[in-house]
Amino acid sequence: MTFFKMNPVTQKRIMRFRRIKSGWYAFLILTASVLISLGCEYLANHRAVVVCYEGNFIFPTWTYHSMAEFGQTDEWGFDDVEADYAALQAQLGKPGVEGWVLMPVIPFDPYRPDFSYEEPPPNAPDGRHWLGTDSQGRDVAARLLYGFRISMVFALTLTLVGYMVGVVVGSLQGFMGGWLDIGAQRFIEIWAAPPFLVVMIVLSSVVPQRGFVFLLVIMALWSWIGITFYMRTEMYREKTREYCLAARSYGASKWRLMFKHLLPNCITPLVTFAPFAVVGGVLSLTSLDFLGFGLPPPAPSWGELIEQGRQNMDKPWLVYSPFVALVLTLALVNLIGQSVREAFDPKQFSRYR
Repeated sequence: MTFFKMNPVTQKRIMRFRRIKSGWYAFLILTASVLISLGCEYLANHRAVVVCYEGNFIFPTWTYHSMAEFGQTDEWGFDDVEADYAALQAQLGKPGVEGWVLMPVIPFDPYRPDFSYEEPPPNAPDGRHWLGTDSQGRDVAARLLYGFRISMVFALTLTLVGYMVGVVVGSLQGFMGGWLDIGAQRFIEIWAAPPFLVVMIVLSSVVPQRGFVFLLVIMALWSWIGITFYMRTEMYREKTREYCLAARSYGASKWRLMFKHLLPNCITPLVTFAPFAVVGGVLSLTSLDFLGFGLPPPAPSWGELIEQGRQNMDKPWLVYSPFVALVLTLALVNLIGQSVREAFDPKQFSRYR
């Protein structure tokens, strides 16, 4: 049984997108990066990925293990604190000692400072920290990696939620028309009037405990507005086409007309503007973090790293690292957006049912 069947026009558009090499390769690179970032804990963490100790295999990434389990003690002689896996790796690597430890590529946690330096942080890049440490002694490479995951998940979720609401509202406006359209337009104009930054400043002062969900909900309250204008216009245009009039003459319901016949022919604005909406989500979160109204410390954030670089102008790695990561990410998304816009150009294909 076929649960999902792609129409020929969409297949042609996807094939056209794949023929645009710059956008297709950018899509593959960005998708792979996002999928890899979902496993950040296995790439950048102070905990080992796998420990083979006394013939037993231990996977401590998501579990707590004390020093007593590995015969360790800290500098004060206590063994009830968390195991030091870096020291355990050096200990098990000695001749005559059985066992081994597999550490992540970046053996540092984005939240824990590294106090091994004699000079106060931030510390310059070296063999221990490839991109240096921030003002709190935390590894910059680890914070960049975790910050990428937070930024992309935030932007993708914000785009999805905003588009779901915007598509429904805009489609209802364009299809129903009349007083519903007029009333919704007046509400949108009033709702979009307050400056977003002013709203965030006020809410941040009222709700000091900001978090990922809080920022997502607040930004989602405004992110749906832009797409409603495009969907409203597309619905107004498409509902006068012959295929819609024919479906209506056969007794199709309003919901079937709108979501079965009209919406597939109005999908071009959704697909072409989605990558640029993702860019807007990443930039919005980075900007809010830079201004101090975004994710609260110690959450990894590109904007927070750039702000640290602004405060420490003699530590250029704090600015260069997140700036290069931000530029590369936005460049990939923009390449995808431009290619999708070209592939889904309505002048290339038309679909009527």
